[in-house]
Amino acid sequence: MNELIIELTEISPREFFGQQNENIDLLKKYFPKLKIVARGSKVKVYGDEDLLEEFDRRFEKMTAHFAKYNKLDENVIERILASNGQEDMETSQISTDVLLHGVSGRLIKAQTLNQQKLVDSSKQNDMVFAVGPAGTGKTYTGVALAVKALKEKQVKRIILTRPAVEAGENLGFLPGDLKEKLDPYMQPLYDALRDMIPPEKLAHFIENGTIQIAPLAFMRGRTLDNAFVILDEAQNTTHAQMKMFLTRMGKNAKFIITGDPGQIDLPRRIISGLKEALLVLKNVEGIGIIYLDDKDVIRHRLVKKVIDAYKDIEHQN
Repeated sequence: MNELIIELTEISPREFFGQQNENIDLLKKYFPKLKIVARGSKVKVYGDEDLLEEFDRRFEKMTAHFAKYNKLDENVIERILASNGQEDMETSQISTDVLLHGVSGRLIKAQTLNQQKLVDSSKQNDMVFAVGPAGTGKTYTGVALAVKALKEKQVKRIILTRPAVEAGENLGFLPGDLKEKLDPYMQPLYDALRDMIPPEKLAHFIENGTIQIAPLAFMRGRTLDNAFVILDEAQNTTHAQMKMFLTRMGKNAKFIITGDPGQIDLPRRIISGLKEALLVLKNVEGIGIIYLDDKDVIRHRLVKKVIDAYKDIEHQN
């Protein structure tokens, strides 16, 4: 039986292997014919020579990813283990540039090729549509770009908005005043901001209006100058709402519109403003449209499997 010994240098074995060696367990599932033993900073692998070569190649990609991003999760490992030559080439196109340093020194950067395309498109266009399923980092990347623009004084304010569509629950029955009723709809935007701006500074920005988070209805009648504006959950806008929002664009403004056409909560027979806009504006110069897919999912690895399962059902119907 052949043996392969790999020693980790310059990276933490504990962080690389994961809690209770969960990352090693994923490797064992993918290479069931190999015996894999991780102790200290060494990984010993026993098995056929051709499988050992394949293991060594995949393991090297994992260590390269960890060295680049300082983290390794189930999604990344599964992507590396299942990758082919084309995906390897795409990965090489992802920039190593850091968008910004978040809370506790967290490095925030594009993690997939389509996220990189979103970053690049935002540099080239003042209005960008980012379309794709849940968990692909559309909103998070958009908010990172907005915070970067604010920190670099390219804009004077950030405006984050989304339609307050009732998904089986009536707002009138929720407790509290209007802000308390609407805050749950805005929570994903708050969550992203908390990763990127320290709590006291974020509270100050919200208090003085540098960062505004409001439902889409509050955009009517405004002209949004010197602002980075993100419309989230745009699939739940109507024709009138989308047109109203897009025409709010003022001088020195950047717009990013994110949404998932597969998760529309509008009443039947009402056309999604996002779907319509993608058709109407697809050939307009200065507007970028980026499509993300299940390969960009950066949440729990089961999210990708859920998306794939629903795709199968939708194709059958």
